[in-house]
Amino acid sequence: MSFKAPEGSIGRGRSTVAIKESLRDLRVQLALLNHQVGAKVELKDVDLDCLDLVSRHGPLNPTALARRAGLHPATLTGILDRLERGGWVTRDRDPADRRAVVVRMLPDRNAEMYRHYDGMNTALDGICADYAPAELDVIADFLRRATTAGRQATEDMID
Repeated sequence: MSFKAPEGSIGRGRSTVAIKESLRDLRVQLALLNHQVGAKVELKDVDLDCLDLVSRHGPLNPTALARRAGLHPATLTGILDRLERGGWVTRDRDPADRRAVVVRMLPDRNAEMYRHYDGMNTALDGICADYAPAELDVIADFLRRATTAGRQATEDMID
């Protein structure tokens, strides 16, 4: 008795491996890009990560930012001190709780940061233009689900 693989399963396996390898390659390239941008604006990689989180999800209180970044609150304090000294963020009183603070990115610096990513953003716009809207929806769904899987894998390692 011989086993015959289901139709398309070999191709699917190869495609899955290719996707995983491509995601790893992308991670490395984005890390290299971020490292170069960080060097231009004199920020450490972890500072740049926190700045990105504040830019996309802020204003955030330091506890929420530490949780999103996967950092110990004491580590985050040093990062926020550096970002504030560099004029990237400000810590303001939380309007909902005057005893608490929220971190927000300064708008002029946000625009400055985005200019460093113009080349990548333009390239991505060109790549996306090659896909139909329904295909872009599938790609966006895949990336969201992969991000969720990565977040869960990270949380599982912490527990």
